[in-house]
Amino acid sequence: MPESPAQVTPYQVLGVAPTADHDELRRAYRRKLRETHPDTGGDAVRFAAVQRAWQKVGDPADRAAYDRGASSPSGSAAWPTDGSSSTWASGSGSTSRQQHTRPRARLYGHPGGAARETYLRLIREWAGRGPDLPDPYDPALVRSAPLEIRLTLAKAIAEEETSVVLADLGIGFTVWNDVDPGRDEDKIDHVVLGPTGLYALRSEDRGGSVSVSRGEVTGENFGDREQPVRSLVRSARALGRTARVKFTGVAIIVPDGSLESEFEEVGRARSPEAFVLGRSRLPHFLRAGSADTPIVGGTESFEVRTRLQAAVRFV
Repeated sequence: MPESPAQVTPYQVLGVAPTADHDELRRAYRRKLRETHPDTGGDAVRFAAVQRAWQKVGDPADRAAYDRGASSPSGSAAWPTDGSSSTWASGSGSTSRQQHTRPRARLYGHPGGAARETYLRLIREWAGRGPDLPDPYDPALVRSAPLEIRLTLAKAIAEEETSVVLADLGIGFTVWNDVDPGRDEDKIDHVVLGPTGLYALRSEDRGGSVSVSRGEVTGENFGDREQPVRSLVRSARALGRTARVKFTGVAIIVPDGSLESEFEEVGRARSPEAFVLGRSRLPHFLRAGSADTPIVGGTESFEVRTRLQAAVRFV
């Protein structure tokens, strides 16, 4: 899989501009090695990150490949090399080309659509090219953009990747994407109705590890005042009041490998219950529910679906 656009670049790790010449790059690498080496009081994680950065751009050939869009050294590129748009472009990733051989979930809305619109506006404003920007997903352009812009693109991709997983749940599930809950609350990325209940999901990718602390998701590139879990709970409650339905739970979906345990319960004291989990755990989570989750019967499910269809508005 290609790297996340939210991930820190090798140039940022080494503290140099992408235009730095090779001698400047080498000096920065040696300086960072001394600063981060565990034997001299440095941090082992940062030391390893410096070494990985050098592996990507330390050799001129590897650096040229990285700048063209390769995500790993020695020509092991995860990007097209024929001049086509990168896999950050909408619909060009491998997951969008999967073949579906069984009935899929009912899908409504445009996953990642609002985030992509925001990204395109921001990248064009930043580049100063407006609608004439040839390829807004060019890897070199994306990597040189400010973090805020790269996080917006990562958010769009995360929502699209989650929607692919949700589509494969089968015909017993209904999914609404990019839902406006009203009452000036943040949008709900995915509203999922299935046999184990009604769930509000938020897809995140901040380019690094995440953890749970004091009932909230924290980690690299999360703001000090951000409250993704509480925000999602408020949005679910707002939509629930409008549609006259009750949510079973809410969940923050993160890339596999970014959460150490891949599944954490934020706390049953919340209403609805809140969870954080890696994307690959999502199908089991939605199909199995929690230990005391009742199975939603056909009549009840039909009634909830009807109320949501009448109430849901998309962003």
